[in-house]
Amino acid sequence: MFFYVDESGNTGLNLFDESQPALYYGLVSSPWNLDEAAEPFLKRLRKHLGVERLHAVELGLAKLDTIAPALGRLIEMLAVKFDFYAVDKVDYAIVQFFDQVFDHGLNPAVGWFHYWTPLRYALLFKVASLFDEDLVKASWAARIERNDKKSDTTLVAVCQQLLIRTSRLPDQRSQQLVGDALRWAIANPRELEYNANRKDMQKAISPNLIGFQFVLMGIASRLLKAGRKATNITVDQQQQFNRAQNVLSNFYAQGAGNVFPMGPGMPELDLRNMPTEALRFSSSHDSAGLELVDLCLWLLIKARQGANLSPALSYLVAQLADDAMYDELSLRALSNRWTPVLLGMEEPTEEMRQAGAQLMAEAERRRLTAVNSLNT
Repeated sequence: MFFYVDESGNTGLNLFDESQPALYYGLVSSPWNLDEAAEPFLKRLRKHLGVERLHAVELGLAKLDTIAPALGRLIEMLAVKFDFYAVDKVDYAIVQFFDQVFDHGLNPAVGWFHYWTPLRYALLFKVASLFDEDLVKASWAARIERNDKKSDTTLVAVCQQLLIRTSRLPDQRSQQLVGDALRWAIANPRELEYNANRKDMQKAISPNLIGFQFVLMGIASRLLKAGRKATNITVDQQQQFNRAQNVLSNFYAQGAGNVFPMGPGMPELDLRNMPTEALRFSSSHDSAGLELVDLCLWLLIKARQGANLSPALSYLVAQLADDAMYDELSLRALSNRWTPVLLGMEEPTEEMRQAGAQLMAEAERRRLTAVNSLNT
């Protein structure tokens, strides 16, 4: 299998550019080497349009409309599959705050059950409801501040404001759990290691790297579905993040063949089909496969944004969406996935109650020990 990866909406660590609210990744796969098999076909389309390369943003919808049927035939002829991934940047900042401040391993005022089971999402949604735009921006500023003292000061201020707002939560238990975690964070900001104070850490927390995790898992899923191995993975050349993408790919490759449990009721990290081939970085000027994924990605983004597509382009979008894999990091997507799980949790048996009660009691004792230490 041959894979080609491109991204759109890159603003690095600036998550609040209103013109780029989301980061997108497109993944094209085919049993054919598209750099060879698709090149003659795309060459004729370039000549038809009078351009050196097919860049969707330069062509626009009108010119894409004229070549949509031809692209559809190419996609069908070469068995091209397209997968699409998105990261909502503002929501991502809130998730980053939660995953650091409410991490059971860092913040002992957070119970184990409230971080390593689906209950974490119930807690996340409640914490997220307390944020406004200013607090999201402040929490992210603290996250990317390299100076530890400045970061801690900003983090404490954010937690103090959130603590004031816990009275908005609908029940006393939620107010207690969120409030206790925030109080501990206010008293122990350095223990949370909140800020990314090194260049490599800042790359690691960028939405680009989070989105690239979706890509790697998507490649593994495609390989499993096709019963094939990866022959080549070509990623669009980008000076800012290619090295970090390569590090992440190598990290996942080291776990290839393994399944890592995440906690009761949580999805497993399944790396059984994770590719171990080295990434190849190239420019779309030198890769017909990257040229094709650029066209597909831009068109799907336009469709997602509600653009008025012609019948030919609408048909092409439907063709791309057929059998496509899609994933998204956003509060809406997390709610769609986990709210039914939370609402559908079965009533535990008496045996489960007794076993769970003991575990919960131990977790609550640990949590309360941390909370009570704040008073002393």
